[in-house]
Amino acid sequence: MRKAWLLLFVALLSVPMFYQGASAAETVKAYTTLEEPNAKELFDAFEKETGIHVEWVRLTTGEALARIEAEKNNPQAAIWVGGVGTLHIEAKTKGLTTPYSSRSANTIPDRYRDKDRYWIGLYVGPIAFGMNTNRAKELKMKMPKKWADLVKPEYAKKVRMANPGTSGTAYNVLTNVIRIQGGSEDKAFSFLKQLDKSVDQYTKSGSAPGKSAAIGEIPIAIGYLHDLIKLKKGGAPLEIAIPADGTGFETASMSLIRGAPGSLNAKKLYDWILTKKGMTVVANWYVIPLSSEAPKVDTGFNLSKMNLVHQDDAWDAANKARLVERWNREIAPK
Repeated sequence: MRKAWLLLFVALLSVPMFYQGASAAETVKAYTTLEEPNAKELFDAFEKETGIHVEWVRLTTGEALARIEAEKNNPQAAIWVGGVGTLHIEAKTKGLTTPYSSRSANTIPDRYRDKDRYWIGLYVGPIAFGMNTNRAKELKMKMPKKWADLVKPEYAKKVRMANPGTSGTAYNVLTNVIRIQGGSEDKAFSFLKQLDKSVDQYTKSGSAPGKSAAIGEIPIAIGYLHDLIKLKKGGAPLEIAIPADGTGFETASMSLIRGAPGSLNAKKLYDWILTKKGMTVVANWYVIPLSSEAPKVDTGFNLSKMNLVHQDDAWDAANKARLVERWNREIAPK
């Protein structure tokens, strides 16, 4: 009997712990890569509008893809909201997601949605640098304006970024470096090895470095512009710069999970997020919404004035396993 109870306990531990609120007549289970306050704001607004309660788990982009793949024969969530678009493309190629023709899909430009209807973009987030001005003053450091600045000796162990193996943000950084090195992977990895001397720690989550810089734990963070702006608006002493020698960007996306129960309510959530009401919530996060229904957002940064690299998300998705394996072999902390 004790053994049976132990096996039951272990089985229960393997089930994802979804965020649950008050019981509701209808529910939908979701994985999300949005920051927790943003996810709560979005899903609470959906429940208020529709009466459908969202039970959700927050995961990094890499964790979400890994969990969906591990659960492919018994899906535990019906929708994946947020996360770098390259991994949504990877989920499609692995047969983990399912196509859907939302009635609101045409509010998103063609460039930012899958031609086969497997995933759809929600917003764009450029890569940026954030520097704690208090720490910089103490250390007599200048704000880095280019990727090339970050490998200077004065920045040694003063920079924090995420791990490309767990973070879509960091994988976006890796592919960004390839592009500013003219497409040469060897030159990019040579640069990343130099950058490694400046990095004190590789975090699991892409938003974690910015939070560390906000409290002065580290002077400089590499992350997404909207995450850094939100911290600054919250009172953190941050200076923010878009790398002048070229920056990539995430296309935060959304997909329905293949074979999942509760697909009808997942489609209702999918549709609602793309409406004016859903996009108005998204616009609160200092991101650059893609929907024509979204209100205009003034972040203080103009996308048209950024030196954006020519990003190819399909290539990034197809080469992710190989590039991350090389990063792990040549650069990852041992």
